[in-house]
Amino acid sequence: QVQLVESGGGLVQAGGSLRLSCAASGRTVSNYAMGWFRQAPGKEREFVGALTWWDISTYYADSVKGRFTISRDNAKDTVYLQMDSLKSEDTAVYYCAAASWGTTTELSRPGVYDYWGQGTQVTVSS
Repeated sequence: QVQLVESGGGLVQAGGSLRLSCAASGRTVSNYAMGWFRQAPGKEREFVGALTWWDISTYYADSVKGRFTISRDNAKDTVYLQMDSLKSEDTAVYYCAAASWGTTTELSRPGVYDYWGQGTQVTVSS
């Protein structure tokens, strides 16, 4: 069992930056692929990006590529989502999730993830 707790959300102006953290407990995150998703009001949960442990690769949605960066600190069992050049359309609740395995395509789908955090709100004002 893995417990995930997100933090770092808040209100930021367009063009600004935020760094979200996802702290894990129960099992080390180094054994999981870690994904970030977001969900805006009235919309489906959307893939943001993922980081795998088996080939140390990162994958991003086209909408955030070049602006968002995922990293992990295995010693702290924490995964980060650095968000730069934020836009109003980035406003959403952001969730981290852990998956034991998945292909590049599968990791973009919420159903492949075994564990989820409770989410943290990010609001970007224009």
